[in-house]
Amino acid sequence: MWFRPRQPGHNIEIWFIMTIKINLNSDMGESFGAWTMGDDDTLLTVVNSANIACGFHGGDPMVMDHTVRAALANGVSLGAHPSFQDLHGFGRREMKISHAEAENITAYQIGALQGIAAAAGGQVTHVKPHGAINNMACRDRALADALARAVKAVDPNLIMLAPTGSELLAASRAINLPTASEVFADRTYGDDGNLTPRGNPDAMVHDPDQAVANVLAMIRDQQLVSTSGKEIPAEVQSICVHGDGPTAIALARAVRAGIEAEGIAIAPLPEVIAA
Repeated sequence: MWFRPRQPGHNIEIWFIMTIKINLNSDMGESFGAWTMGDDDTLLTVVNSANIACGFHGGDPMVMDHTVRAALANGVSLGAHPSFQDLHGFGRREMKISHAEAENITAYQIGALQGIAAAAGGQVTHVKPHGAINNMACRDRALADALARAVKAVDPNLIMLAPTGSELLAASRAINLPTASEVFADRTYGDDGNLTPRGNPDAMVHDPDQAVANVLAMIRDQQLVSTSGKEIPAEVQSICVHGDGPTAIALARAVRAGIEAEGIAIAPLPEVIAA
């Protein structure tokens, strides 16, 4: 893999060959009762880490069990995907709750998935907050601290999967949680380095070729490029592909193929962190 570190204040670009591992993750297990979201069984043959809904925005005990067992069968590492308690809004509506409540609902949901995973012979190895609570924690350090405390209290060895450059990533590192820095293959970014709000027409990337080009540029340059063209430094350890859109499977397959074609190894999150 050709890798180009960017040196602030220098015009010289140094290129060298580097062998790296990248994680490919996806949010899933978000079906509920008779309602189905995404094609998780197919997606689990493409990604190697699963962020599994824990019942507050999607998922239920049966869906969680099926998703965990399918992930284990495909060698995919297990992550909890906690959210606001918001089934109707799919966890994407911002809510005002105390930091103590945010901490407790996060611990509660992690524990629920840990129980399901243990019953299936597996183990939860990471946590990735979902939707609005994740987006808010990226900007709000006090909320980020609450989520990080919850994860560490449940298990200090759990990896916090958090967006690059976010307050959530910084809060987790401040208390010595293992962390993984995440970027998105199918989302765009604003000038502040946060995701473009989903209500914006340019928030999503649906074209697989464009997603591959974006991902490879992020890995190569270790930076994001906002919709206005602003370059923002980034750490790229894990790449998220969402599984709930019409082009989701095609996009995920294209991203994985594009990464592997560059000689980059795709690995579950614990392996990437260990490396």
